[in-house]
Amino acid sequence: MTASPTPTTAEELRGAGLRVTAARVALLETVRDGDHLGAEAIASGVRDRVGHISLQAVYEALHALTAAGLVRRIEPAGHPARFEGRVGDNHHHIVCRSCGAVVDVDCAVGDAPCLTAADDRGFAIDEAEVVYWGVCPDCFTGRSS
Repeated sequence: MTASPTPTTAEELRGAGLRVTAARVALLETVRDGDHLGAEAIASGVRDRVGHISLQAVYEALHALTAAGLVRRIEPAGHPARFEGRVGDNHHHIVCRSCGAVVDVDCAVGDAPCLTAADDRGFAIDEAEVVYWGVCPDCFTGRSS
């Protein structure tokens, strides 16, 4: 039995019910190639791939891709929104208090929501969002020298 081929970015967009444009393909690939990028960095990456795109068009495409589940938006407190291509799992993030770097960290326990509320107040909880805060190795080393 052969494994099914990995869908192209265009096929993923179509599969999510989105119109395929060069800008959307470039944007999704930029997000996936990046590391928790902000909108400005994503716009720059898209421009490198396809030429001019307005920041407004980037925001609109990010909204559509997030709504379709192809991109995840995270908003660490006190920081601008960041976007990532890791979707479909209930992972969490660590944010550096010094430089703002964001890295993924897998759930502490099992599958989503991976944390159990002491009192769910009648909600059907399906996701837990945890942000760990600290100082990254580079900033920690800089502080101690």
